[in-house]
Amino acid sequence: MAPLSFAPIAKRADASVVTIYTVSEGESRGLFARRDRGRSAKGLGTGFIVDKDGVIVTNNHVIEGADEIVVLLSDERRFPAKVAGRDPRTDIAVVKIDGVKDLTAIPLGDSDQIDVGDWVVAIGNPFGLSHTVSAGIVSGKGRGRDDVPLDPSGYYNFLQTDASINPGNSGGPLLNLKGEVVAMNTAIRGGGAQGIGFAIPINMVKQLMPTLLKDGHVTRSALGVRIRDVRDLSPEDRAHFKLSDEKGAIIESVEPGGAAEKAKLEVGDVIVGFDGQAIDRGTLLQWLASTSGVGKTVTIRVLRAGRPFELKVTLGKLEEPKVRPQAPRPRPAPDDDDENPFGR
Repeated sequence: MAPLSFAPIAKRADASVVTIYTVSEGESRGLFARRDRGRSAKGLGTGFIVDKDGVIVTNNHVIEGADEIVVLLSDERRFPAKVAGRDPRTDIAVVKIDGVKDLTAIPLGDSDQIDVGDWVVAIGNPFGLSHTVSAGIVSGKGRGRDDVPLDPSGYYNFLQTDASINPGNSGGPLLNLKGEVVAMNTAIRGGGAQGIGFAIPINMVKQLMPTLLKDGHVTRSALGVRIRDVRDLSPEDRAHFKLSDEKGAIIESVEPGGAAEKAKLEVGDVIVGFDGQAIDRGTLLQWLASTSGVGKTVTIRVLRAGRPFELKVTLGKLEEPKVRPQAPRPRPAPDDDDENPFGR
């Protein structure tokens, strides 16, 4: 049953939701370099305060490539911000503002307790319309990289919602009826789709945030395999591998010298468990393998030709590519000299 009003939730959260403005100075070259030297690209996004001393969570694509970041609080105060840490693979970033001690941190919930059909409230700055509130339900869970228009090399396990999410909402909170953040609004489906938005579960944010604050980046462990969801196999292929259901991730290739090869995992093996947790999709396996820790020994449950068994695997280190695809750019902020978000 829907509440009579979402206003109490929105009012409690309002002081913890911020607007994030960015400026990226373009590098001009060629014939018009001198003329274009003063031009810059402006971006707009949302964030939410998670610590009263100025720690703010947002999307990586909101701040990536920015030369200047300014945070606008709900009381109209502006503060320059610096990036404390960011992780392009999950599109999570943490920024920090200094010189203010009276901030209100928003409570963080447990995204594992959210069910499809639960009511949620989104707060953000769509198209520069600050602190816009919309409501809807959780429409789906476990949406992966095939479902979401983001960097295909990323790790995604999104909640899907029909709460209105538009450009400028990125990095804003998705709240449950207790006013707790259960996800971070991140993306919308293109192609004219309506009512389809995606948000990063807050438990993923909570897991990475300490590392981002400490190291500024995430060092990932690796299993050393290329996988495919069993559910994507044809009935003939499932019969060939003697698979009775669609759960698990099948190994398509094994990295030479990697953790899987050392543990004697083979192409065609189906991974159905990772350190006591059942694996139904490859996205979950990727996440667990990448966040368990370099050098950790885990127990892998495997089906080989239909026969179940377990192996011990010591995880290696994931070598990140030197050049990564650029994340989607933030929507340009209104270019109005009378309303300069960076002040004068």
